[in-house]
Amino acid sequence: MPGERSGVAADLVPIDALGPDGEYRTRRREVLFTTAGVAVAELSIVPPLYVSRTLAAQRKAAPLPVGQRAAALQAAAGIFTDDAVAGLDFEGYVALASRMSGVPIAVTRAGARSVADAVGGAFDAVLPARPVGATLDWRENGTPGGGAVWARRGEVFAVHAAGNGPGVHGLWPQALALGYRVAVRPSRREPLTAHRLVHALRQAGFRPEDAVYLPTDHAGADEIIRSADLAMVYGGQPVVDKYADDPAVIVNGPGRAKILITADQDWREHVDLIVDSIANLGGMACVNTTAVLYEGDPAPLARAIAQRLAAIRPLPTDDERAILPTQPVENARALADYLAAKATGSTPLLGAEQVVADLGDGHAALRPAVHLLPAPDPDKLNVELPFPCVWVSPWSPGAGMAPLRHSLVVTAITGDEQLVDDLLAEPTIANVYFGPHPTWHSAPAIPHDGFLADALMRNKGFIRD
Repeated sequence: MPGERSGVAADLVPIDALGPDGEYRTRRREVLFTTAGVAVAELSIVPPLYVSRTLAAQRKAAPLPVGQRAAALQAAAGIFTDDAVAGLDFEGYVALASRMSGVPIAVTRAGARSVADAVGGAFDAVLPARPVGATLDWRENGTPGGGAVWARRGEVFAVHAAGNGPGVHGLWPQALALGYRVAVRPSRREPLTAHRLVHALRQAGFRPEDAVYLPTDHAGADEIIRSADLAMVYGGQPVVDKYADDPAVIVNGPGRAKILITADQDWREHVDLIVDSIANLGGMACVNTTAVLYEGDPAPLARAIAQRLAAIRPLPTDDERAILPTQPVENARALADYLAAKATGSTPLLGAEQVVADLGDGHAALRPAVHLLPAPDPDKLNVELPFPCVWVSPWSPGAGMAPLRHSLVVTAITGDEQLVDDLLAEPTIANVYFGPHPTWHSAPAIPHDGFLADALMRNKGFIRD
């Protein structure tokens, strides 16, 4: 057909499935756009039957030996950042991923480099989760009288990835380190990072069966979950609710991260940290702060936050100075309307009416929003949106844990150690950062929402002659 190359329009980047037999360009393909509405890529969409056959092939493949897995992960990290992969060098990939996702280019680049670091460090990252009394290989288990072997709960691990930044792809390579074969369903919003990573893993020494890339529709996505032993999915509250009763599915839902400052602390010393926690990563990540609670009058604190956030300039996604995410204008307006409805009863310091910053060409940056609450209303404190949006509220010991529940992270800036004990004891709070630490802080030894290996591995008793 005129104007096409190998079945793909000449000006579109082909993003093909990667199955057990190599690249697969499907008959059904979907054109992908930037947030400004420019067509830039064409994504192959695999059917459910291809999904089930692919995961069956993965199940038949035994894991690579531990040493080979470790070497291949190290090599893949370098290939991901240093080599041309699937026709794109690193900067070309970063630029295109940024334009598609609306994540600022500098944030996208930093997130992509963090993926490479995580891939290279995947073996080290799983070690903090391993019980000290267990070995990964039974041949190392020489404990007199027996001991424990850390064993996989299954063979095939599926991932429904998110598209709000490259960083989500830094976690699932830990499953490869543990010997799983992994099937990744990318987000249509940003399918490039997973595509690049699976290519890099294969070039580094993993077999096609070890890591597959399966763009698919909802029926195919359900088939991936059915065909895998264990799965990890990302999404909003409806996704959380859908899989709440399925023990084989690990759900990464809304983060609803919070900062709590008690009366014995001077909030003025921590405004930089608060603003950074709200706006870093474009305000799009589950670890960005959604609510700030203060034991005292929160109004001056809210005004200080708003003043700082209002100074952030809306810029196109490809501007190296950009901090704010972009969306198609109609999507941005829908988010602003949703915020306006949810903010009823609060005092807007940076309200919904100023959120949409039209950049022209059909896309808009999302300016920060700050709302002051008269009381710590959990329904509002847990409203999380994909841009810098924060609720500021009073808090008192009498309010207890109720306003802080259902949080991925609570940063507690306090001298009250009993409060820290209470936060750690609350089952719906995943991580507690005691002192002035940004809610987005991460490190290999710090679980994200528990260690991934907690769900992937179990201890088996073992004794040998």
